[in-house]
Amino acid sequence: MPANKVLRLGATTTALVTPFRDGALDLSALERLAERQIHGGVDGLAVCTLTGEGSTLTRSERAAVILTCVRVAGGRVPVIAATGTNATASTIALTRDAEELGASAALVTLPYYSKPGQEGIVGHFTQLAAATTFPLIVENNPLRTAIDMTSPTLAALADVPSVVGLLLADGSAAARALQPDWRQRLLLLSDRDATALSFLNSGGSGIISAGANVCPRLYASLQQAARGGNLSAARLLEDRLAALTAALGAKGDPAAIKHALQTLLQTDPEVRLPLLALDADEKLSVSQALARASDAREVALSI
Repeated sequence: MPANKVLRLGATTTALVTPFRDGALDLSALERLAERQIHGGVDGLAVCTLTGEGSTLTRSERAAVILTCVRVAGGRVPVIAATGTNATASTIALTRDAEELGASAALVTLPYYSKPGQEGIVGHFTQLAAATTFPLIVENNPLRTAIDMTSPTLAALADVPSVVGLLLADGSAAARALQPDWRQRLLLLSDRDATALSFLNSGGSGIISAGANVCPRLYASLQQAARGGNLSAARLLEDRLAALTAALGAKGDPAAIKHALQTLLQTDPEVRLPLLALDADEKLSVSQALARASDAREVALSI
């Protein structure tokens, strides 16, 4: 199939949590959260990610989440659907679903658990690209998948017409192997709020942010200030958010984010097993970090 390689994505995309109530999706809460993000100034929504507990969602639930966010976004920001699995066939099926439901691109992890070799990684993505016209963002996170891309593999994927971006974990071999010209051809994204500013300053395009669930305006403003050359303002925002970023966890713990959102918006903090709700000490840590980031009224109403 011909590939559509057009994806306009700004610096801050939120890895949106998936709200539950009594074991089921809470689509009304999802609508409110998605609208709050867009109103807060983020540039995109990433759904069904790890932060969104995507691995716990059924295929029909994934479809409902994507369709709801596409409808709320209404073309104002792109919706990126995480569709990667450890099998090529199921990845193709979920990616086709996302495309048909109106998402703008797919975020596709390297196959986890099965741990393919480098040729298998290339085969996985080339077959996916041949089966869909969708723009693809390749996620490389060795801590999650136990595999890492080598420089030749990265070069091969960069040449796949529908691969538009890379989501790179800190310290991965792929992050160290980037060629200068790829920064012009590909979106280079981070998934760590704690190092987002340094990543952007080193040539990155932006972040898929977990922390933006809680404070969309502040996390988006940090990226906007940095991209505009106002590094002093960006560093001040980074310092202001440091405690909250740490309390939410290196990759954005859904339970911590949902507790913060319960504090601010009275949404249900429910997570699905194998995740558990925060204990009392963890709740206190998140609440104290929220207070450091901003007073509760400002956080709830203006970001």
